[in-house]
Amino acid sequence: MADLAPDVETRPFWDGIAAGELRLQRCGDCGRAVFYPRALCPHCFGDRLEWFTSPGIGTVYSYTVARRAFSPSAGEPPYTVALIDLDEGVRMMSRIVGGDRVGIGDRVELEITRLGGDDSPELPCFRVVEAI
Repeated sequence: MADLAPDVETRPFWDGIAAGELRLQRCGDCGRAVFYPRALCPHCFGDRLEWFTSPGIGTVYSYTVARRAFSPSAGEPPYTVALIDLDEGVRMMSRIVGGDRVGIGDRVELEITRLGGDDSPELPCFRVVEAI
């Protein structure tokens, strides 16, 4: 994995991951949640984005099984990469951990983990909590 180099826009997100939280932004003008971290709201172009902590609960929108790791920090393949629709209304790509079984519509919850061992970065992953 490429080095994670937080900048002024992404630092609160990565600080949240280090604290065991999923921090997202919400627009102070239109009220909609935003992911990925940025300076302007993609919905109304407002610049009053504020950070909040998400419970990290969502639904699998789509997924695929990767049979080749993109780097040693990705862990051993095969693994599942999914698009997660968080309950706040944003979609993020992440890994599914804790089992092989996943399906579209499954409910998932945040699990921050190191995929490539103790010296790899902590990443926001998800675990299936309710399969449909």
